[in-house]
Amino acid sequence: MDLNKTPLKAKSMQVSLLYDRLHSKLGIKLKRLNRVDETKLKVYERDIHRPGLALAGFTSLFTYKRVQIFGNTEIRYLDSLSLAARLTAFRNISKFQLPCIIVTDNNKLDAKLLTDATERNIPVYRTTLSTTKFIYLISDLLDDQFAPHQTYHGSMLDVYGVGMLFIGRSGIGKSEIALDLVERGHRLVADDAVIITRKGESVLMASTSDVIRHFMEIRGLGLLDVQSMFGVRAIRFQKRVELVVELMDWNPNEEFTRTGFENDTVEILGVNMPLVKLPIFPGKNITVIAEVIALNYLLKHYGYDAAKELDKRINDKIASQSAKSEGQSDRRVEYFEHDFE
Repeated sequence: MDLNKTPLKAKSMQVSLLYDRLHSKLGIKLKRLNRVDETKLKVYERDIHRPGLALAGFTSLFTYKRVQIFGNTEIRYLDSLSLAARLTAFRNISKFQLPCIIVTDNNKLDAKLLTDATERNIPVYRTTLSTTKFIYLISDLLDDQFAPHQTYHGSMLDVYGVGMLFIGRSGIGKSEIALDLVERGHRLVADDAVIITRKGESVLMASTSDVIRHFMEIRGLGLLDVQSMFGVRAIRFQKRVELVVELMDWNPNEEFTRTGFENDTVEILGVNMPLVKLPIFPGKNITVIAEVIALNYLLKHYGYDAAKELDKRINDKIASQSAKSEGQSDRRVEYFEHDFE
């Protein structure tokens, strides 16, 4: 199954939407210092910018399409200038089409600078938050907005705290396995359409759309509402993808992993994820095996690898046998005391 699809990305974000989401999602109250039409202005990059050098006149590398943050440094610099020099410094950046300016730490901006910003259709806001805290919060929001994402066909579950993405051809039984895992106490994130978003450089987060959230289609039965049927403990709204399980039709001519020394991976949105290829045939208890896959992943995560442990025991045994004199063998079995059953 092809998971290496071209990621989708948002190209821009309206400033009005940014303003609303900062309030509705993060509880940040921004005070409007001037009035311009925010719906026609857009942010084109997820990174923010502090225009200290640009205010001083160096604009060759000025990233003006980003949200501009005026912290203590920028405000103190402007306040140190005469009124005429202050306006000149501000116009070094206001001559560009900035999406918005946000003044942090409850700092004040000169009235003439606000007038210049209004004339050039640049919205200016103020927050009481410190520069460091505000940058952290808005960066996380912008990262969500501009993060690469893609929709994949599969089932996503939280099994013993491990985010497992089940993939495979249509009709192979992904939803049935997911339903069985939910019935055994594990939690459904998404079925059929799994939306995966890359956070930062290496974290993949899975969720689903609001419309089909926690609904499941079982062939021959129809649609099920997992939350209504099993309760709120049976669902999650999102989960980090940590392991991919590919369900495959059994083929006696194909080699499948038997020892666990091989570490297969699959690339999703540029991130290599651990991959387990699981052959399917009648009578095989895939649900229990899925639970064991999750537990084995946790053991490896905490430093214990069963395949490596067995290999070590075999090598130690070979080494001890070779140390004995030729012709001797150690076939003694250590029995538990008083246990003769």
